[in-house]
Amino acid sequence: MSYDPNHVVLSVRDLSASYLARRGRVRAVSNVSFDLHAGETLAVIGESGCGKSTLNLALIRQLPQSASIDSGSVTYTYRDGRQVDLLTLSKREMRAFLWSECSMVFQGALNSLNPVIRISDMVYDTGAAHGIKRADARKRALKLFEQVRLDPERVFRSYPHELSGGMRQRVLLALSLILRPQIVIMDEPTTAVDILTQRSILDVLKLLREELNFSVMFISHDLAVAAEIADTVATMYAGEIVEIGNVDDVFYRSHHAYTYSLLNAAPRLSVGAQELTSIPGSPPDLIEPPSGCKFHPRCTFARDICQTEPPALVAYQDGQRAACHETARVLEAQAVKNA
Repeated sequence: MSYDPNHVVLSVRDLSASYLARRGRVRAVSNVSFDLHAGETLAVIGESGCGKSTLNLALIRQLPQSASIDSGSVTYTYRDGRQVDLLTLSKREMRAFLWSECSMVFQGALNSLNPVIRISDMVYDTGAAHGIKRADARKRALKLFEQVRLDPERVFRSYPHELSGGMRQRVLLALSLILRPQIVIMDEPTTAVDILTQRSILDVLKLLREELNFSVMFISHDLAVAAEIADTVATMYAGEIVEIGNVDDVFYRSHHAYTYSLLNAAPRLSVGAQELTSIPGSPPDLIEPPSGCKFHPRCTFARDICQTEPPALVAYQDGQRAACHETARVLEAQAVKNA
């Protein structure tokens, strides 16, 4: 099964989450809505602090105690067609849901693996928590370790500190798939590894997705990685999804001024010498965000309306959606640049 645009696995509507700070509420995620389809890889891009990781943690209800989910719904569709709002599940139900239906690969592999027990014990503990016999858990783990290009027996017996960073990251990927979930959330899984290991992880992920038919939410600030691996790209800014669409459309016909600016600030090896245009200023204060469009203080396209009226997320004929008052001028600027 490949990407099926008619089969929605996860439907998020108007999700908002915030952190309690001394100065007030940090609105880290604001009214986010999107659908994740069967077999799809959705890449969420944006600067550090834009809310990408908070969004992921909110989806699986793993936010810290200082945070809360303020509104919205997260509807998950099981393989048998049943649907459930994840925000209504009890802790016991959510514990059963995690790993069996949705798993997560975190950025810091060493922080995600228990340093005082072997990889085998983690495999057995995960299996036992979901009713999987030890022999079956071991068999699944060894096969997955082989699929992610590791020495199965050696890794199975190892402690985390006996493995390299790239090996630990691939162990996490294998462990995330041991219960065959429908969704895997990956929070910048290639950030802490070298470029050759990054290439290996991406190749393995593509092969596993084709074989095991799972959907991926891929969080990254590396635009090149997102462009290579994604079917759909969502751009986040100041806790909001400001643009979402097909990967080629978002990267070559950006409808939002922030996406356009983000791409202009990223170096491209294919064009030789070039002048990069950094985005002026810093991301906004999410306790007291700017009025109107939150990007307007940093935007070269901003007009008076951008300072006073928050733009709605508009659907365009090509299926792309963007929340920008100046879409026409952004498209015109790209056409001139690409000419």
